[in-house]
This record gives sequence, structure tokens and C-alpha cells, in this order.
Amino acid sequence: MGEARVDLTVPVRGFDVEVALDVGAETVALVGPSGAGKTTVLRAVAGLVKPTRGLVSAGGEVWFDSERRVDRRPEQRSVGYVFQEYALFPHLTVAQNVAFAGGEADGLLDRLGIAELAKEKPGDLSGGERQRVALARALAHEPRILLLDEPMAALDPHTRGRVRTELRRLLAELGLPTILVTHDFLDAATLADRIVVFVEGRVVQIGTAEELIAAPATPFVAELAGGNLLAGTARRRPDGLTEVTLEDGTRVVSTDELEGPVGVVVHPWEISLSRAQTPDSAQNHLHATIESLVPVGNRRRVRLGLLTAEITAASAERLGLKEGETVFAAFKASATRLTQL
Repeated sequence: MGEARVDLTVPVRGFDVEVALDVGAETVALVGPSGAGKTTVLRAVAGLVKPTRGLVSAGGEVWFDSERRVDRRPEQRSVGYVFQEYALFPHLTVAQNVAFAGGEADGLLDRLGIAELAKEKPGDLSGGERQRVALARALAHEPRILLLDEPMAALDPHTRGRVRTELRRLLAELGLPTILVTHDFLDAATLADRIVVFVEGRVVQIGTAEELIAAPATPFVAELAGGNLLAGTARRRPDGLTEVTLEDGTRVVSTDELEGPVGVVVHPWEISLSRAQTPDSAQNHLHATIESLVPVGNRRRVRLGLLTAEITAASAERLGLKEGETVFAAFKASATRLTQL
């Protein structure tokens, strides 16, 4: 399907959005807080906003080139755009919505597994079905790049997980250069091959979900990826470990080598809980009170003051955990990652 190139600067209120990205037959997620400029990137690719400089190309076609003064109108760009609320025409049937984009509806509806919905109106469909119709319409004119703006935002929590899995399979089958925007790290980790973390118009880190979790470049990336983030001051010890004194005076150790003000990143699943402190390979042991105990699928998320741990439901039941009780939280030095503040 070719490759897309996005290298542009777009002024928005308060800052410039700047991004340089090559997208092959893959899905790349732009992740970050609201107002970071993520949707602006999609709109610039589609020709809905004009960059001050840069290059936008896909499948060998140049759509924008500030040096060569190329700027194709939106209708001249082979873009499939799925908007956040899907933007389906409520008075048209599913087949008519897809055909409106200029393509052949029957084949696309069959390909996306919604052929039986051809005569239905959008108002009679579930959130997941509407998403598939919007995707079929975006694919109707055989785009060279697919743009998805918060594709899961319009779904209720009960269907989000199932539809997320279905969308990942569809994107893999399509093999199109795809850029999706989301503020949800789980959506990005599930749907995308690579994640671009975006803050105030700037790329702060690019990598797979595993890379961002294992080695966050900034405290924001650490929090985004689901890690506990604790502030402290680090100093090297003679034994090769780094000791960090947290703001409340607690000391933890890490195998990372940093000094001075640092963020301590510990992922919830790296923390084990016990009723009593026991000898083990974990160098870090904290005594804390359980503030909340929340089911997350077949696991339990346990809030412990500064830390959140995530353990299996079986472990939580075996320990008989209850809010207000105290437990010991343990985690290894090698699981205690440091990022410079």
C-alpha cells in the first residue's frame, strides 16, 4: 500500500504543532492529553488545515510541499477519515452512507462483516456497528492512508474492549498506513504497532507499548503508560545501586544510574503484597494502608497511598485484603526505573 510521510509545522493557539513521521503498512497512534495537537496532525494530513512548512505524502503522491508550493485540496487527497463521533448521515441507510463516499458498498460491508445491516439506519445500530460503517465509508474510495480520530471514544465501557479487539484485527488485515489519535494508552497499546507520545505539539517519545512501559523518556510518559510515579532525590551507593529518598523520607533502591532529582517509576504488576515482611529477592519493602480495592477483569488494583499495586484476584482472596488494613508492598530494584526530573 506504500508509505506515508508526515513532516510539518502547524501553528495552533499557544504553540506550534511539529511532527516528523514515516508510516508504513502499520498503525501508529498519537497519544497525549487533550489540546496537545494530535487531531491537528490528522487535519493537516487531510488538508483541512494548512501547515506553515513541511511535506505530506502518501503512496507516492505529494499532497503538501511548502518548498515546491504544492497544496492539494482535501477532495484531491486519497484519505480515509473516521471522525470521533463517526459523522454518519442519520437519514441514510448503512449502504447509502458507504456509497455516498463514491465506492461500492456491498463488497465493503461484506468485508467488514456488516452486510446484514445494509438497510438499517445509523440510529438503530450499536456503537461497534456504527464504527464499522464509518470505517467502510472511509475505505470506500480506496485511500492511501487511514486516519482515525479517537475511534473508541463514542463507545460505552461494556462494548469498548470487544470492539477494540475487533478493530485491531481489521487494521491488521487492511495493511494500510494508519494514524490514530487517542488519549487512552490501552487503546494505543492494543491497536497500534508504534506509539507517538505528543505533548503541547511536540513528540516526546516514539516506541512500542513495551518500550514506553520499560523505559519512559519523561515522567509524563511513565504516568501515561500506567506506572506509579514518585518524586525523590537519587544518589549512587558504593554497592552499585542507586538509592532514592522519596518526598516522605522513604528510601528505595534502583539498578538505574541517575543522580539528583528523579522520578521513580514502578509498574503496578511489579509490586507483590503480603501480610508480613518476608525474606525474598525484592530490595524494596514498604508498609502501607489499603485505601481502595478495585476489580479490573480477573485482577485487583490495590491503592496503597503513594503506590498502586495490581495482583490476581486469587492472590487478593488468599490474602483476605480489605480497605483500611495494612500490608507490605515489595518490588525489586531492577523493576524500579528512574527518569530525570
